[in-house]
Amino acid sequence: MLSVKNIVKQYANHRALDDVSLEVERGKIFGLLGPNGAGKTSLIRIITQITAPDSGEVIFNGQKLNSNHINQIGYLPEERGLYKKMEIGEQILYLSKLKGLSTAEATARIKFWFEKFDMGGWWNKKVEDLSKGMQQKVQFVATILHNPELIILDEPFSGFDPVNADLIKNEILELNAKGTTFIFSTHRMESVEELCDNIALIDKSKKILDGAVDDIKASYRNNTYQIEYIGEADFASNDLFDIIERSDIKDGTCIKFKLNGDTSVNHVLAFLLPQVRINHLKEVIPSMNDIFIERVKR
Repeated sequence: MLSVKNIVKQYANHRALDDVSLEVERGKIFGLLGPNGAGKTSLIRIITQITAPDSGEVIFNGQKLNSNHINQIGYLPEERGLYKKMEIGEQILYLSKLKGLSTAEATARIKFWFEKFDMGGWWNKKVEDLSKGMQQKVQFVATILHNPELIILDEPFSGFDPVNADLIKNEILELNAKGTTFIFSTHRMESVEELCDNIALIDKSKKILDGAVDDIKASYRNNTYQIEYIGEADFASNDLFDIIERSDIKDGTCIKFKLNGDTSVNHVLAFLLPQVRINHLKEVIPSMNDIFIERVKR
């Protein structure tokens, strides 16, 4: 759906994006990751045509990005964009008409989403009278109301309590199941693992990692395991693995270890089974949070 090709963006003496390319597949949830100041927001502003690149191009649905594509994109900015003194119903109606909806169609859709999100009595409220989380719900409705093909969410769960965060997460998954494509920018790596199909990691204006989440995690496997057992194990003669962590747990002992050389987990089991009763064994695959930290530090 979206191809970003060799984008460069310079602000005075600061290069915000340096030859960044990425591909967003139709119907996928794409995670755009990076530390603060990495260039994520600059890239989003180019995709939404708020600013233009100095060089490179963006292709949307096979065409060079142009003003006709605006109504096919929904954007939820991190800094939000609601008018605090304006009544909520009139505000969303106004924003919907900017996206090409008629008054009647927009009104019907607003009523539908207000009921779905338990916002039925909010039409005449003002934004300044709402909590940050309630404002977020209003902004989310404004973002998706025109049924865009591509929805860009910048830190969408900021300010939400767990109940409403779960509500928005489920709505993202429901829209995605119907074919909507998402670009999802966040610092919450647990959300990335739960929601995203593919990611790109940007740091200091350059893309430093991209691919499918499962493939990236698999590529960072490092022969680390965790085992829980009951009994006393003698590790004096152990040369099969190095113990990274050891802790006492309710039902015995837990150790995290890394295999040495060509050792397999079967060798570890053969070593431990005569000594202890094993309750649980699992491979410890690095999380997206671990990978994020490692790559950015590198």
